[in-house]
Amino acid sequence: MIYSENEILQYIEENDVKFVKLTFCDLHGRLKNISILSSELAATFESGVRIAAKKISGFEAANGRDLFLFPDAKTMTVLPWRPQQGRVIRMYCYIRYKDGTPFEGDSRYFLKKAMKTAINAGYCFRFGTSCEFMLFHNDENGLPTKTPHDYAGYCDTAPDDKGENIRRDVCLTLEQMGIHPVSSRHESGCGQHEIDFNSSSALKAADTLLSFKSAVKSVAETHGVHASFMPKPLRSDCGNGMHISFNVFPYSDFLEERASECSGIVKNAAAGIMEHIREFTMFTNSTVNSYSRLGEFTAPRDIIWSDEEGSQLIRMAADCDDTSVELRAADCVCDPYFVLGLMIYAALEGISTGAQLPEKNTGSERLPETLEKAIELAENSDFLKKYVPENILSVLIKHSRDEWKEYSSAYDKEAFEDKKYFNSL
Repeated sequence: MIYSENEILQYIEENDVKFVKLTFCDLHGRLKNISILSSELAATFESGVRIAAKKISGFEAANGRDLFLFPDAKTMTVLPWRPQQGRVIRMYCYIRYKDGTPFEGDSRYFLKKAMKTAINAGYCFRFGTSCEFMLFHNDENGLPTKTPHDYAGYCDTAPDDKGENIRRDVCLTLEQMGIHPVSSRHESGCGQHEIDFNSSSALKAADTLLSFKSAVKSVAETHGVHASFMPKPLRSDCGNGMHISFNVFPYSDFLEERASECSGIVKNAAAGIMEHIREFTMFTNSTVNSYSRLGEFTAPRDIIWSDEEGSQLIRMAADCDDTSVELRAADCVCDPYFVLGLMIYAALEGISTGAQLPEKNTGSERLPETLEKAIELAENSDFLKKYVPENILSVLIKHSRDEWKEYSSAYDKEAFEDKKYFNSL
């Protein structure tokens, strides 16, 4: 249910809500929040809440200017894992300067602009996600270990699949938040699971991903296990990816009359994404560890497409349904707002130029093999410079380059990745 600001204030009074979590992303897609008393929400809708930008990764791009969180009332949800007495609600926020102008590093606003650009061009995009994660045992002190929660395989059942009840509780928790998963299953890796979501608007799809990750972490903790979205937590097993399905339609009140146009538009859009994907791989695969997953098992490396099951970058069918195009390279630790926004821009360029797909299963280019190479491609990308604000792109490149240098100088690189990613992602 979508609430207005006044309806939320009324809901708070009638449902014993004591705290409001104001949630946002840093420039790396990591969730942050500030909690306020519910009695302060009316003033917050009006004036926002100040945050210390210099303490947040990437927000130094604000150059010392104050930043303020403004909650988006349409995203209000109750957090089911918090007490029912003295409830807690959460809203995603836009980030603005004191004068009300948007902060260039607000990735949620970046995606909203991309959606508006698509509508102005006459097109509407829909996105869905399929998200993988792994469950691990904790030790006697409650600290995560690298021992998988089970050793089941793809679509196995209990008792081999020991995560069945956890997936169920995740799905039920999401339903209480107004999010409706399509399906869930045990995946191919040890302790690995996947939950799929229907297509929706780009903004809702990105919000859903972040809500899903919070729910998985919280539910896993109540079951005494550790959930990790680290792209490659186990060197000899499958990695955790995120498949992003999308479709694009003419933005018209008479979509049925123009449905015959859809197939060609989708192919142009897919070709546009294939043309620019190397330039924004730093966004889809944002950590050093992300590149350990690519090219192994069925995770893609070659920039090819096919309508068959395999290791292609893009899977698409000849018809035009909601899952006709699937980008298979990204992982769940990306900032989904930046990724979906860049996919929209790349797709729109493909449509406007009439970009054509290559032959199936053919292509000479590959995704970058390391974060270092992805940084170089991003730094030299006219495509990124066209859409990502200059100060934000330079900050992201600097942070990624610092991370690569830190990794390169580490004596034990696997230990470096575990320490940096396993507990926190």
